Amino acid sequence: MPWPRGGLRTRLLVAFLVVSAISALITAALTFREARSAILDRTQDSAVHDLRAQLDSLAPDVPLPPTTRNLRDLALQLDRAGGSRAWRASVAYEDGPLVTAKGATAGTAEIPVALRRAVGDENAAVHQRLERDGEPWLAIGVPLDFDGGERKPARASGLVAYVSFSLEDEKADIAALVTAAEAGAVPALALAVVPALFAARRVLRPVRKLHTAAEQLSSGALDTRLDVRGHDELADLSRTFNTMAGALEKDDAELRRMEANARRFAADVSHELRTPLAAMTAVTEVLDEDAGSGALPRETAEAVRLISGETRKLARMVEDLMEISRFDAGAAALHVDGVDVAEAVRKTLQLRGWQGRVEAELTEGLRASLDPRRFDVIVANLVGNALRHGGDPVLVRAYPDDASGGAALVVEVSDRGPGIPADVLPHVFDRFYKADTARPRSPGSGLGLAIAMENVRLHHGTLTAANSPDKGAVFTLSVPLDQPTEDA
Repeated sequence: MPWPRGGLRTRLLVAFLVVSAISALITAALTFREARSAILDRTQDSAVHDLRAQLDSLAPDVPLPPTTRNLRDLALQLDRAGGSRAWRASVAYEDGPLVTAKGATAGTAEIPVALRRAVGDENAAVHQRLERDGEPWLAIGVPLDFDGGERKPARASGLVAYVSFSLEDEKADIAALVTAAEAGAVPALALAVVPALFAARRVLRPVRKLHTAAEQLSSGALDTRLDVRGHDELADLSRTFNTMAGALEKDDAELRRMEANARRFAADVSHELRTPLAAMTAVTEVLDEDAGSGALPRETAEAVRLISGETRKLARMVEDLMEISRFDAGAAALHVDGVDVAEAVRKTLQLRGWQGRVEAELTEGLRASLDPRRFDVIVANLVGNALRHGGDPVLVRAYPDDASGGAALVVEVSDRGPGIPADVLPHVFDRFYKADTARPRSPGSGLGLAIAMENVRLHHGTLTAANSPDKGAVFTLSVPLDQPTEDA
């Protein structure tokens, strides 16, 4: 039997009803068997008692050895004494034939040979159930013993009386028992629904509470607790849930505290470094001019160029950290304006001197509601990443998304490099993630793609990374052409 599909309530209800039905069937089967045995045993015992009583009353008048007429008269008298049973009597003397009231010899269908043999062997009353013309019958054989008195044992007379009668009335009584059991099974199962519903409700009530509490916990309400009652398995589960919720709340508070401290530290350090770095950058620019003009010795000029490069790198890192801090603090604002996408992309490439290294396939006249500064940061970070890790040539494509009915802008940045390793692909937008741990230093800050992702989210868009079937990596940006008015 397949287990029913559905909720736990339905399963509990079905299981309870199945157990009730099986219990009722087993009880009914045992009761039927006992009742059937009791009805048949009562009929057998009563018939044996009546036959023995009639035989004890009539047989003493029969001379021994009896004639066929004597046996026929005895059989006739036994037939008349059958009463409501309407049994058919026959009498035999020792190993002689069976004699009925009509004087005819009874066949084995009336009294089986096995029954006669059993009476002779046991010298006691024997009964046997048999079937005749599709109806149940009972055959009984009772021998007549003479009482030998107080000092002499009883001795067999040689006379044996046999009767057979139909058990149709008893069969009807047994059938009535079956009908009554079947009629009572349906109300019993119907009544079993009430305790089944009550039991299911008692079991499912704490389960529902646990489900509700788990949903509240998953939605961020870490102070959710269950009211625990009892000492059963469900109560233990509720206590375990409360313990888990308490641990999660404690860990969450600690993580939030540590995260807030880390953000505050990064913001404070970036802010404190910004002013001296501005001064250092101005000084290194002057020194760069001297180094380029040949006014400084060669060794000094190389040192100046190294210091100048590292200072600019540090300045970019500080700016990126400050930008990330603004995102974390929720202070990053989106200033939307109508932007010509093709013109904006070309301007980004020109400002960084990438025209000769980057190919552009841009849809002319395509306008979108974007934050110009943040869109420039997104494109610059994607192209810069492709140039550093993928190599030339880099292709930038910008076009409306036909799948959305032209309501979205798609910008693709692809390269012809080795592509992104499968184990690195899920982490390309993580902060400070480096694919090659053996190269701890790189030209970037490790925040470029993370900043690009945060800017894309501000535009209610998506940014994905994948490997091209041909060769190289492909970054795909998709943003709505029209931004919501509240963000404008």
